[in-house]
Amino acid sequence: MTVHLELVPILSLVAGIAILAVPKLLNLIVAIYLIVIGVVGIFGL
Repeated sequence: MTVHLELVPILSLVAGIAILAVPKLLNLIVAIYLIVIGVVGIFGL
């Protein structure tokens, strides 16, 4: 039995819970997200 889970929804869920638990994490999470999206966009990973 193989379970295939998409990474983005899991990361979104974890980030949402973390932001609810510690609102100051929002800035860090947004910054990391933007950096990752930028790197993926530039290098086409």
